[in-house]
Amino acid sequence: MTNCGVQSIGINCPMFKEGDNLIDIVVEQVLDTFKVVDENGFVKSFDINDNDIIGITESVVARTNGTYLTIADLVEEIKEKCPTQKVILFNPIYSRNRFAMILEAFAAACNKIWIVMPEYDEVGNPRGLNPNTGVNIMDYYAEICNTNNCDCVIIDDITTLLNTDNNSELQDTYTVWCALRPKRNLELNDKIYTLKDFGQNVNLNYGLLGSNKANETTLKLFPTVQQSMTTCYGVQRKIKELTGKHVEVMVYGDGCFKDATSGIWEFADPDVSPFYTEGLDGSPNEIKAKYFIDGKFANLSGEELNNAVKNEIKNKKSDLVGNMASQGTTPRKIVNLLASLMDLTSGSGDRCTPVVVVKNYL
Repeated sequence: MTNCGVQSIGINCPMFKEGDNLIDIVVEQVLDTFKVVDENGFVKSFDINDNDIIGITESVVARTNGTYLTIADLVEEIKEKCPTQKVILFNPIYSRNRFAMILEAFAAACNKIWIVMPEYDEVGNPRGLNPNTGVNIMDYYAEICNTNNCDCVIIDDITTLLNTDNNSELQDTYTVWCALRPKRNLELNDKIYTLKDFGQNVNLNYGLLGSNKANETTLKLFPTVQQSMTTCYGVQRKIKELTGKHVEVMVYGDGCFKDATSGIWEFADPDVSPFYTEGLDGSPNEIKAKYFIDGKFANLSGEELNNAVKNEIKNKKSDLVGNMASQGTTPRKIVNLLASLMDLTSGSGDRCTPVVVVKNYL
């Protein structure tokens, strides 16, 4: 495979459950995938190289560590933090998987809820009928509140709420920022929370941010930084012990890319990577090959052109920020680029490849 460049390889794994030894299973599956056997069928080596990158999806890190929160426990927490039982939920994501269970808890804990729902949520889902899911999310959210005997008012903008004649009713309400990345401050009252403020007894780093539905009574939360760090260093250390190779490891969430057809951003997690090993820090320092092919080396072709471009890459400056040689290269962090690559490789459906190995990237 002499002409092979970057490879992103999904690794089939068993179904992970709470309590499983994630580090051992990941290492076992990776080494089994890349084992090299002799003519007698005995393993003689592993096709693992220094600077190979192992990515582990956040879901299995959280699941194996038991990072769950029951709706019943969340209801009690909401009652404690919002004792007037009147809440404004500001800019939630329009998702059955990501927010419906959280709304279920608020509706069970409160007597009245105002839900501020702009035309699109922060990742691009429409407020009404979603053509991709066939669900009218406004009707769905209203039904959740009504089923829990909670008075629900849905509005499209916070100014609509502020300009109503019954502002006195808002004086003892609590406001919950539901967006992952709020864009401005809300000066409605001094009783303001974010989703990060709930569920901290399970996840101090992120709270409910990045959570999704586990089953009808439970949320799976995003993994903690400590859980992710332990996993990354554990896999890195064990690969080193068994192969002598130094790999980089990261835990990845949503890949932060935008679908050109639906307009949806794949970025409903609070972090692209809650932890990664040191070799993945920073941004790529690359030249734009096309710039040299069509410009400086326009009169070259064939092997002479290939060698000229390779030589330009070999002798590039250590920092190309602001240099025309790097114009058009994607100005993103290495972990963000890898998260996109890994998330697209693994997906979250039938492929069952929650571990991804990327070769020839660094």
